[in-house]
Amino acid sequence: MRSIKVFNYPGNPCIFMAYLIDIPTFSDDRGNLTVLDEAIPFPIKRLFYIYGVDNSARGGHRHHQTVQAAICIQGKCTIINDDGDTVEHIELDQPSKCLILETKDWHVMTNFSADAILLVLASTNFDASDYIFTPYEHQA
Repeated sequence: MRSIKVFNYPGNPCIFMAYLIDIPTFSDDRGNLTVLDEAIPFPIKRLFYIYGVDNSARGGHRHHQTVQAAICIQGKCTIINDDGDTVEHIELDQPSKCLILETKDWHVMTNFSADAILLVLASTNFDASDYIFTPYEHQA
């Protein structure tokens, strides 16, 4: 896991692949409080959450401009990430574990538990032209 805060947004291209960060969590006998304020390494322009997923895969794209932070705030899911060179399977199973997806990260979300809620924070507002649906072609 890298703890750097380098991100990609218009005017600041990034060369790194997806990476995990730990979100600060404060726990006591009353429960847990996880704070996103300064943990997310980009200005948040949009957020959405995915839940009630059957055996389907979600995603299957990357972006021209958008960087995303994915947090499974309940249950668990797997994100298959392909940066053009490396394919990784990353399990999100704790609400304090956050996957930062850079623009070059073609990703698919899968293996959602029945109770999974995946929160996604994005660096840009929705723009259909920002999506790249064609996966990378790898040499056999």
